[in-house]
Amino acid sequence: MHKELTNEQVLKIIKANGNSKERLLSILLEIQKASGHNSVDEAWAKIVAQELHLPLTKVYNVLTFYAMFSTKHRGKYVIEICKSTPCKVTKSDEIVQMFEEELGINISETTPDNLFTLMHTGCVGACDIGPVAKIGERIYGNLTKEKISNIVSLYRKGDTNGINQAANF
Repeated sequence: MHKELTNEQVLKIIKANGNSKERLLSILLEIQKASGHNSVDEAWAKIVAQELHLPLTKVYNVLTFYAMFSTKHRGKYVIEICKSTPCKVTKSDEIVQMFEEELGINISETTPDNLFTLMHTGCVGACDIGPVAKIGERIYGNLTKEKISNIVSLYRKGDTNGINQAANF
């Protein structure tokens, strides 16, 4: 895992974004990415609020409104299972169970090695290949137990070539 992000690094991220309130989303995304645990800690949210002259509640409103942010530590790879109606019809609940079995965790949990977090998400716009899972910016559709096992294995190995190919359904 990554080293813990320091307050000085958080300040550098803010400064690199011009200490601009308009860049709040970008700043928080950069902090989250650099955090090593895919989340924004309370201390960093306070620094952002202070440096941008924003109320802390405004920063937390952003962190809790957008699904891409988390204030809880998450795994390196966040697996988002679509829970929209089209995916429900194509059995997304079964896909959740398959991921839970493969990873040894329940939905909303993180694997002990901090590699994966499994969670629900809203529609990702890939209804034609449902049920789908999204990992980072990649969408995986027409999922089966075998595909899920293969995808998880590729991420565990860090096989970027395989990961890219698997995303091509």
